[in-house]
Amino acid sequence: MSVPRPRRRPFRRARACVALCAGLAAALSGCGDPDEGTNGVGKLSAREIEEKARTAVDGATAVRVTGELVTRGQTYTLDMRLGKDGGSGSVTARGTAFSLLRVGDSLFLKGSEAFWNQADQGRGPSRSPGASGGSGGGIADKLGGKYVRVPAGDPAYGQLRGFTDQKALLDGLLTLGGEPVKGGRPTLHGVPTIEVKGGDDAKGGTLDVSLRGTPYPVRLVRAGGAGTLTLGDWGKDFPLTAPAKDQTVDYGSKIPRT
Repeated sequence: MSVPRPRRRPFRRARACVALCAGLAAALSGCGDPDEGTNGVGKLSAREIEEKARTAVDGATAVRVTGELVTRGQTYTLDMRLGKDGGSGSVTARGTAFSLLRVGDSLFLKGSEAFWNQADQGRGPSRSPGASGGSGGGIADKLGGKYVRVPAGDPAYGQLRGFTDQKALLDGLLTLGGEPVKGGRPTLHGVPTIEVKGGDDAKGGTLDVSLRGTPYPVRLVRAGGAGTLTLGDWGKDFPLTAPAKDQTVDYGSKIPRT
């Protein structure tokens, strides 16, 4: 007489159930620690996160700044690469774009014909580039598509240089109003971040700080609707050389108001 073998299916089900429960417990454990796998700044207070971001910015060798900046009622659209020794990129204002390039203290401006036509409105007879007097054709014909060296004594030098100065620009921008508080954790351009808001209502602006690697700022929403800027390519080198002589025009002691 044959003896029936015991059925093992219940034991298999039991093992499967144990494995499923273990996997579920691990998943729940991971969900319970949102800072797992991050740089850890999310565990800090809002003030400490802001300070960490500031330290990271101060140590950065380069950054790319894009977006809109509103100041004194004027909106500027920026796409600038900034480094310790200068910067380059484009700025759009009043519907026209121009390029800026600074190498050390040498600042160059390049605009389209439309830009120079706009800049020359109301100036009277045009002055030939590099000449001490006299009149000629429109300055747009002479300057369009060329780099113009901006004299250090020109009133426009300080303002234009500010767009190319990494420290000056970021020091002026990355300041929140009100007591900082922690916000949400949005993912921006594939980077997990944590928000630091200026006040509970964020009226003082919002700074999104990276939770991956060095805690660099990723996005800044300025207070009062004064623009939103994206910051990226931290520490990434970019070419920075003065334009060739055949691409440069010396306008003289003062360029048209830009």
